[in-house]
Amino acid sequence: MLEISFNSPQCGWMSIGFSDGVNEFHTTTAHAPHETALPDLMRILTALASEGGNPTGREGVSEHRLKWNRDPEEFDFHFLRSGDDLTIEIYQYPTDERDAAERELVYSHTGPLRDAINAFAATFNQLYEDRETDEFEFNWRQPFPSAEYAQFRDTSDLYIMAVNPEIGIELNEIEREFQITEVDGLSG
Repeated sequence: MLEISFNSPQCGWMSIGFSDGVNEFHTTTAHAPHETALPDLMRILTALASEGGNPTGREGVSEHRLKWNRDPEEFDFHFLRSGDDLTIEIYQYPTDERDAAERELVYSHTGPLRDAINAFAATFNQLYEDRETDEFEFNWRQPFPSAEYAQFRDTSDLYIMAVNPEIGIELNEIEREFQITEVDGLSG
């Protein structure tokens, strides 16, 4: 099972980790120079979980790249969705020059998209819940990406319900109850 951790930031740095029982990767990431890395990651995951997240134009395939760093090292987080599976690859560059000949694959995982969405949702939910206690804005040197988090949370919830039959049945029952209540309210 895929586990992803983004720990509360400290002094402009955030510890992150990926583990799938076979492969593991842990590092720290910096708030700069890629200031939009965290909200960009949430946008990428939102696109992957949504039906419209297909910038490649290939049926059932979606590909995204996120740049992040750990001064002086740089990282590319590569996300490739193929049908219901997601491949996550993390490449490390020794400097900010990002020379492709010097990059190293430091983590790779392929598995169901729903597992990745669940794992990211769990860590983002924890970051969100702890944002005030951990003084996220002060320690990350920028505000928590609330709008991107809300969009990811809403889209990921709908995606998980769509791929999980038990949750989908519950959703249909809730929708039916809401529609009946709404119609009854309008008719009275």
